[in-house]
Amino acid sequence: MDPRVERDPSDPMIGRLLDGRYRIGARVARGGMASVYEATDVRLDRTVAVKVMHPGMGDGSADDDFAKRFVREARAAARLSHPHVVAVFDQGTDGDTVFLVMEYVPGQTLRDVIRAEAPLPPRRALALLEPVVEALAVAHRAGLIHRDIKPENVLIARSNEGAAAESVKVADFGLAKAVSADTQHTATGGVLIGTVSYLAPELVVDGRADARADVYAAGVVLYELLTGQKPHQGESPIQVAYKHVHEDIPAPSELVPGLPAYVDALVARATARDRSLRPADGSILLRQLRRVRNAVDAGIQEDPDLLADLALPAAVPVVEDYAEPDDVEHTTEESAAYELYDQATDEGWEGDGWEGTAVVGSAATRSTPAVAQPWEHHAHGSRRGPVLLVAALVLALLLGIGAWWFGFARYTTTPDVIGLTAGQAETKVEDAGLEFDGSDTAYSETVAAGHVISTDPNSQDRILPGGTVHALISKGKERYAVPTLRGKTEDDAQQALLDTHLDFGHSTQRYNETVPEGRVITSTPEAGEMVPRDTAVDLVISRGPKPITVVDWTGKAFKDASAWAKSKKLKVEKSEEYSDDVAAGDVISQDPSEGDAFKGDTITFVVSKGPELVTIPRVRAMGVDAATQTLEDAGFKVSVKHSDLYLGLGYVSSVKPGEGEKAPKGSTVTIYLV
Repeated sequence: MDPRVERDPSDPMIGRLLDGRYRIGARVARGGMASVYEATDVRLDRTVAVKVMHPGMGDGSADDDFAKRFVREARAAARLSHPHVVAVFDQGTDGDTVFLVMEYVPGQTLRDVIRAEAPLPPRRALALLEPVVEALAVAHRAGLIHRDIKPENVLIARSNEGAAAESVKVADFGLAKAVSADTQHTATGGVLIGTVSYLAPELVVDGRADARADVYAAGVVLYELLTGQKPHQGESPIQVAYKHVHEDIPAPSELVPGLPAYVDALVARATARDRSLRPADGSILLRQLRRVRNAVDAGIQEDPDLLADLALPAAVPVVEDYAEPDDVEHTTEESAAYELYDQATDEGWEGDGWEGTAVVGSAATRSTPAVAQPWEHHAHGSRRGPVLLVAALVLALLLGIGAWWFGFARYTTTPDVIGLTAGQAETKVEDAGLEFDGSDTAYSETVAAGHVISTDPNSQDRILPGGTVHALISKGKERYAVPTLRGKTEDDAQQALLDTHLDFGHSTQRYNETVPEGRVITSTPEAGEMVPRDTAVDLVISRGPKPITVVDWTGKAFKDASAWAKSKKLKVEKSEEYSDDVAAGDVISQDPSEGDAFKGDTITFVVSKGPELVTIPRVRAMGVDAATQTLEDAGFKVSVKHSDLYLGLGYVSSVKPGEGEKAPKGSTVTIYLV
């Protein structure tokens, strides 16, 4: 075990080595589903954050949903590569432990900032929210929704350079899900997923979720940054959820007087209970937020055009004289209508039965359904009735004209430029009396590069004359070049693929004479090939040179040994020695004589020259003792015999083999005496 991390009996995860790779350190966060720990990736020697599912969450059919959500978090977040999204590196299981590995972001959460600084000035609040909305825009373009945007899921990295240098990242895509038919239902078979203070009304009512649910949550976060309070309070989560469905988010300026009206309007637009009135996704909200931020940074307190663009339409109920029974119960909207009626009658308003709505384009007003009831007349009358009736009709007419002008007449429609080139789109938009902005770009598998993918406002939507049409321009198909991986370790190759927005497929091993063991020989697709994002790339990993089993050639012909070695691309070194036991040309010994060798290695052979030959010295006419000593000194053995003419003199008359001839050292030389 790593001596830097000791096991903690109170938390058995601390000190554990997950999957043989991630050494778990201190716990940094705990939620209802999982805990997050600071950990060390011992393979790559880097600090990471490891989210570990609580024990038991993966057991049973219901809990299997949590495990599936856990795996979905890794897959969803891994699809996103953006500076403001916490990166997910890995996901796996270790026994019964399900975990995922994320980028470690030391610092604080947005919740910490709210506790310490809120209410924040608009400039600071918008600066903190903008990177969050950037991350949502990227996710929405990838077909993902977050579902749980809240201050706790926004991480702010430590910085020594002040707020301007803060790094803001969105974490926990555990509730994210690819936009599909499944988004028409709650995330866990009817169980509401998300944090109640930030839930869009449609999520509470029927579990329907799309990008506009994230927009709503971002608007609530902005409200909280500006005011320091959540917009809806209640004694239980059910009460809070009920308010999200039935009550509008109040204007932040009600708690923080002096905020520009267009800031209130941005919050109102993002948190509209009718989701059709909200920005369609993060990209559109981001443009609106940046317009508001530019106005705030410029010190503009009033901007009628910006306010008009952001303002929600509102319905004002028009009521007639009515006396209701005491036991009738009404909706919140009806009660508001009756309060208006009571105020009118207190001031002496009377008239024939009349009903309707007047629409006023104001950021300070909110949408209220029209009230149509079978009104009854009061029994009492008034002499001012006809006058008041005429006044009411005139007022209704003026309101109607105002609604027609502010709501419809002053607008033009956005021209359809989808599929046109940026230049063609700009010409068409400007011909319609509008400004064109084509600065935003995105990849597209279906729209050719340089052509318009979408616009904000959408085609045929209303827009004020002179307004700006923001076009999203295609960068063409998203393609990435497979990096050069040859010679890299398998871990480094996998990281290089992730850094290039590609996935690792699988690896196979193969002998190779030039690439060291454990390093990449080649990849499929090959280096330099342009492939779509997230393409799986397979690797071939070197096993090093193929070993050669050494054959022992001792006692065998050197010529055969040499031919074998050369056929195996081995180098041969030869030396020779005399040998009385090994025939000339055979191998006396070799090194190595067993085991494995590799191409290019050297094998040394000692080859026999046969026995050593010595010249027989001259010993004729010597006495027997002197001749014997001379021959033995030369390395021979001596045999003494009498010649045919032996006279008993004791002198050598001849030798065999003869003097001057060569004989093997150690062999026997016979001397004959006379």
